[in-house]
Amino acid sequence: MEIVNFTPFASLFGGVLIGLAAVLLMAAIGRIMGATGILSAAVFAEDDRAWRWALLAGMISGPAVFLMVTGNWPEITVPVTPVALIIGGFLVGIGVSYGSGCTSGHGVCGLARLSPRSFAAVLTFMATTAITVYAVRHVFGG
Repeated sequence: MEIVNFTPFASLFGGVLIGLAAVLLMAAIGRIMGATGILSAAVFAEDDRAWRWALLAGMISGPAVFLMVTGNWPEITVPVTPVALIIGGFLVGIGVSYGSGCTSGHGVCGLARLSPRSFAAVLTFMATTAITVYAVRHVFGG
């Protein structure tokens, strides 16, 4: 198998920015940066929405900042059909509901706080990912 787009420095830089954002959010207002919880409360909560919408706007504006800095839009390729994206999004939504949070909340923030629930969730995410990748690539031949 060939890795087509291995970007260790860009990935490291992105990870550092996510970690820094999580620390700053916790330091500034004492909130945990779990993306799905922030999105859900921005839409459905009755109060405390302004910082959530500001954070979401920052997440969404990333490609525009990339364009301003480099002069090019970031290259994004999605090697699946729109139907597969919809099904995947639905499954992720179910997982977030049952897992009491998303990978960013548990993996970045929960592990940093030494949360046993986040540790169990991250182990579950990683095991499920490994099994899924193995099945897709070696069992189903994808």
